[in-house]
Amino acid sequence: MIENAQLVRVRELLTKYEHPLVDFSAVEHGGGVQVILQAKNVTVPVHTYYIDLHPRDLESSQLEWNLARQIYDGLHDYMIEMFTRTSHTRGC
Repeated sequence: MIENAQLVRVRELLTKYEHPLVDFSAVEHGGGVQVILQAKNVTVPVHTYYIDLHPRDLESSQLEWNLARQIYDGLHDYMIEMFTRTSHTRGC
């Protein structure tokens, strides 16, 4: 099977990232690439976070910088979404 050149490029860029709590991977999705952030070694169920990169994103000369920004934003959102209770939760 021959892999999509854009997918290969995103996977190469993802090798530059290492995080103690999250694994990074990428798959083809809807004509673009989907970056997957998945929690490592968790003992409670947590969801997986997805970042969609559209063809226009993948063709940009700024792909590396845009991907970095999306990963950092995604990590922030992912960690916030993992809260099981906050001060704003009803019934606290």
